Amino acid sequence: MPAAEESYGVSNVVDNICRLPPDPLAEACQHILIYLQGQTRGVESAEISDGFQRAGVVVNHETLQDIIRFLLLTFRSGGRSNVSADELVSKLEGDSNKWSKASLQVLHSSWSEHGALVHAQQEVQAMLSIGQLVDMQWKLGMAVSSDTCRSLNSPYVTLLLKIVEPSGQICQRSFEMTIPQFQNFHKQFKEMAAVMETV
Repeated sequence: MPAAEESYGVSNVVDNICRLPPDPLAEACQHILIYLQGQTRGVESAEISDGFQRAGVVVNHETLQDIIRFLLLTFRSGGRSNVSADELVSKLEGDSNKWSKASLQVLHSSWSEHGALVHAQQEVQAMLSIGQLVDMQWKLGMAVSSDTCRSLNSPYVTLLLKIVEPSGQICQRSFEMTIPQFQNFHKQFKEMAAVMETV
């Protein structure tokens, strides 16, 4: 994206954030910061939208997503760099001269309260750097053709995993296993669960 377009895009998002009253902006920041601390599985844009509507603020879906992405990126970057609230606000002011004093005060206050916890979580995630399993579904089927089954009409299991990646994006992965592979997988899962209960 050319610098002028990128600058215009950031300027637009800053304008939209500055139109928000302090309370719904603080509530949106709270949702995002709680997610970045690892206390929720993801950012629920519907909850943020409901908070805006309760405050009488109407934003379309695309604008809402832009605001959430901007705040996520800002707070995630602040956590990685371990910046203070003053440094965070200074950087925002340096990037755009459109910030309102009220919006910057909300961001300063939110980061003062949660910044250290976000930084700690970022360090843990950097060490682990893996996704989080949030849902697993399976179904039993019958093989009509397969590379791994020796004969047709063999049963197989399809697993569908829903994973939140470190970026916060939810993705799905699916794979098939023969019944013996699935039984081994199940056994390993039970062993992991038993070990985790002792931690």
